[in-house]
Amino acid sequence: MPGPSVLAFVRGRADVSWLVLIAATVVSFALGADHGTGSAMAVVILGIAAIKIRLVGLDFMELRNAPKPLRIAFEGYCVALWALLSALYLFL
Repeated sequence: MPGPSVLAFVRGRADVSWLVLIAATVVSFALGADHGTGSAMAVVILGIAAIKIRLVGLDFMELRNAPKPLRIAFEGYCVALWALLSALYLFL
């Protein structure tokens, strides 16, 4: 009798987001650990971090169903944060 699959534990959007967050953490660690300080790689890792922030906000802080202006502000915040941190890394 085979054991339960990973998909058996996925019951909703939050569970899927949780699995994506774990995968994104592993990917960003694999990209950043002991691979030097390449500019492009750092910007990619910052992009992954911004996507993780967005997922946490939308699915665990329930901003996905928030009023349109609040959601637009949050989405803009994620993009602005990624752009600012990338610019600071690249130009300072």
